[in-house]
Amino acid sequence: MNPLHLQTLSAIIDEESFEDAASILGVSPSAVSQRIKALEKEIGRVVVRRTSPPTPTDAGEILLQTARRMELLQAEANAQLHERIDRVPLTVAINADSLSEWFKPVLADVARWDSATLHVRVEDEAYSLALLKRGDVLGAVTGEAKAASGCESIALGAFHYVSVANPWLLDRYTSRDGTVDWRTMPVLRFGPRDALQDKDLERRLGQVPRRRRVSEIPSAEAFFEAARVGLGWALLPESQAAPLLESGEVVMLDSTVFEVPLYWQRWRLESPSLDRLTESVIVAASQVLRPVSGTA
Repeated sequence: MNPLHLQTLSAIIDEESFEDAASILGVSPSAVSQRIKALEKEIGRVVVRRTSPPTPTDAGEILLQTARRMELLQAEANAQLHERIDRVPLTVAINADSLSEWFKPVLADVARWDSATLHVRVEDEAYSLALLKRGDVLGAVTGEAKAASGCESIALGAFHYVSVANPWLLDRYTSRDGTVDWRTMPVLRFGPRDALQDKDLERRLGQVPRRRRVSEIPSAEAFFEAARVGLGWALLPESQAAPLLESGEVVMLDSTVFEVPLYWQRWRLESPSLDRLTESVIVAASQVLRPVSGTA
């Protein structure tokens, strides 16, 4: 299999068009098309959907993983052979709460490495593994314990969440007998893939109400602020909720702790950079995450 063809496939997916891939590679768009056609002819399957942006097929995802591995190993080899700083691309997927709560020491570690760049993709822990399987990232913080094919899974610990609301909001949606109207009380979510609050509602009601006021706040800092001012109730990490609970700006809706176990999945690959990143992730997570109780 021609490494040049794999490099071209990777460039198309990264740049999200054949034309931009051609520009990055320093060739014509027709040359890019010819390389992909040659690759597809070689394996007998289509590898790229000609959509906007182009997306890899199932076969393309397998080849994309191979291309990413080659890129990482080549960058590491260049750095060692030429004894100079070289770009070793470390691309990871992580959920927003982890990025804001415990991942920062990893950023500090990588900042001191001479030969690495870090690309972080924010994705819900329920979906980040798909990016790893597709070859978009080489490591992912995920809620899935079972290792993906060609990967290894390492338990990091668990985030503990508590359900909170502004006292004014809670009072407005609490009846005289003290019953909270969960079906109509406004709720927050980080984005369309954030199912954390829905899972809590399922636990309380046995289902998720269809008609409800949902505000989407795709920023960890702004999400925290929205809960504080009463735009909706939300599940916040205990560490985030603690100062607001102490000041009385929010109150706990019940004493239940919602546990979300997290795992680090990475390619099973002999790579000094990836090994070093993995160690950094494990150490950083251990400072904040709790042991998994299995009783969430």
